[in-house]
Amino acid sequence: MNESSYSIIMLVVLMAVFYFLLIRPENKRKKKAQEMRESVKKGDTITTIGGIIGRVVQVNKDTLVIETSEDRVRMEVTKWAISTTGVQTTDQPVDEKSDKKKKKEESAPAAQEPAESASAEEKKD
Repeated sequence: MNESSYSIIMLVVLMAVFYFLLIRPENKRKKKAQEMRESVKKGDTITTIGGIIGRVVQVNKDTLVIETSEDRVRMEVTKWAISTTGVQTTDQPVDEKSDKKKKKEESAPAAQEPAESASAEEKKD
């Protein structure tokens, strides 16, 4: 095999990697989201991509009518604007961020203690 054959084989391998690592998972995610949006029915609680939480009171072909509060405030939103069914929580990402902050805070006082004790010793002298 010559050099051009290796180049063609590597190009095909690269395209296969892109397909299996990027394109295919994205298509699966889109299909799952579309199925979730099509399965929404009257009475479900939804969260929109804008963060609005409401209960579905009417389902149309391309839109939903939701009540957002006990005042019976109604809004019409498109189906593609549904983020999740139920109330979306952000527990996981916040916990990860707070864990990182806690680790930084724990390491920061330990680094400051020797400096503080050294300055205290200087004051004694």
